[in-house]
Amino acid sequence: MQLNWTEIESALNVVRRRVRPTPAYSWPQMKVRTGVDIVVKHENHTPTGSFKARGGLVFVDALHKRGATEGLVTATRGNHGQSIAMGASSVGIKSLIVVPQGNSIEKNAAMKAFGGALLEAGADFDEARRVAAKESASRNWVFVPSFHRDIVRGVSTYALELFTEVSGIDTVFVPIGMGSGICGLIAIRDLLGLKTKIVGVVADQAPAFALSYQQGTVRTASAATFADGLACREPQPEALEIILKGAADVVRVTDQEIADAIREIYETTHNLAEGAGAAAYAAAVKHRGQYQGKKVGVILSGGNIDRSMMAAILAGATPSLAASSPHR
Repeated sequence: MQLNWTEIESALNVVRRRVRPTPAYSWPQMKVRTGVDIVVKHENHTPTGSFKARGGLVFVDALHKRGATEGLVTATRGNHGQSIAMGASSVGIKSLIVVPQGNSIEKNAAMKAFGGALLEAGADFDEARRVAAKESASRNWVFVPSFHRDIVRGVSTYALELFTEVSGIDTVFVPIGMGSGICGLIAIRDLLGLKTKIVGVVADQAPAFALSYQQGTVRTASAATFADGLACREPQPEALEIILKGAADVVRVTDQEIADAIREIYETTHNLAEGAGAAAYAAAVKHRGQYQGKKVGVILSGGNIDRSMMAAILAGATPSLAASSPHR
């Protein structure tokens, strides 16, 4: 997927109606702890608490301009669903958001507040996505995938902000859920002609993209991580193709390392990070030996973590899904 400046400028015009530029800060305590000049891109500071706000707004705007539709159906673990509900409500379109059973209570509440109707179905995201496709067909509503060119156009605006505000970044660590975040970074990096390396980050217990980066497409039997934004079992081919061509690596972090990163982000910045949002920092810490004295970007992709889970993590726990369904 190659984006051009006309597409980016159009996306930026749409995004700016609801999303202001998010800050990118170098936090001194992170540098003291790691020896790395870490710049945090705070995508937890959007109206939905996640970078996904950008992509949903652009997707819905483009769809609306092409012609009227009664409704939208999508599947999500929460952040993508908020963006679609917000975008749909802004243009008077109905939205049905399908989430897995046992999904985040607070993300569910946020999607409803943005105007989405909620359906809990399936044991995990990939099963919920199949339910959403059936609902779309039966209602004759538009199915919204988690990865789409218009979504990547919208998401790429955070990368434009980062790369134009902060110079000299050697490497950016970015979490991979369904791939829009890393693909947006790759697209803007290439458009600007930068040499910055981009490293994707996945959970050790949801390694589908890491395995696929090494071996070709791999679908896993489970994605048992508390970092729900990373819980993907089935990589999308278009996203994987872009990552294979444009990423320097895809690395894995454990749930323990993600929980440690959530605590460190809170201690050093007093920002909340959900599991996926902390994964990039976890990877930067894990691989800090390679980046001593260098400037490294980490994408704090979202801060939508349930209060009970955050309290447990701050108390020193690492949430476990080991006893859950194998398809969680």
